[in-house]
Amino acid sequence: MLDAGTDAPEFSLPDQHGGTVRLQDLRGRWVLLWWYPKAATPG
Repeated sequence: MLDAGTDAPEFSLPDQHGGTVRLQDLRGRWVLLWWYPKAATPG
């Protein structure tokens, strides 16, 4: 869990085109991550 104002750790994620997006490639830009932690679970 990160506290407000804490820098995000380095990460890489797949994009919708099969490429990889890395945080280091986005330095100097605004970044918004949105996920649904229970999207793939029943209930």
